[in-house]
Amino acid sequence: MTPTDEPTSDLQPREGEMTLPFDPGSEDGDARVAFIGRVNSPWTERSDCPKNMNAARERGLPASLAVDAPYRPGLSGLARASHAIVLTWLDRTPRNLIIQKPRHAEAASGVFALRSPARPNPIGLHVCRILGIDEKQGIVRLEAIDVLDGTPLIDIKPYFASTDAVPEATRVDPEKPD
Repeated sequence: MTPTDEPTSDLQPREGEMTLPFDPGSEDGDARVAFIGRVNSPWTERSDCPKNMNAARERGLPASLAVDAPYRPGLSGLARASHAIVLTWLDRTPRNLIIQKPRHAEAASGVFALRSPARPNPIGLHVCRILGIDEKQGIVRLEAIDVLDGTPLIDIKPYFASTDAVPEATRVDPEKPD
């Protein structure tokens, strides 16, 4: 692995970033992921898509999950939850960046220290407010989501504040000494 000096663009490595010497998407895998549906979102261009759920909620544009017919019975009981953890497959992002330098960051970091969509297994995690569910049609209406329209849906899990929230969680800012 070597740092790259390729020109920067939306999908090209930036200065200081490092790519893997292979594409994880072309390697034999350990598991098979079954997509259970697709995300319907207002975002069709990567440049317009919110970078996180806070930004998506601020835009005030709702979204929905379209669950494929065989998986619709799995929606039974989800209406008891106000929020869901939505797992998506970020199918339009590079999988070979292992060191990244976000536009807003002073220094590059390893992919596992970032929330970037570019990663060996591009799984998106979104905590979304549920606005309504049509189990028969397989539609879960959401307050917002931060992925492109048509993004494959991997899973939906109810969010439980009692077990999922970690109030004492912190993030250390490397720019500020102790």
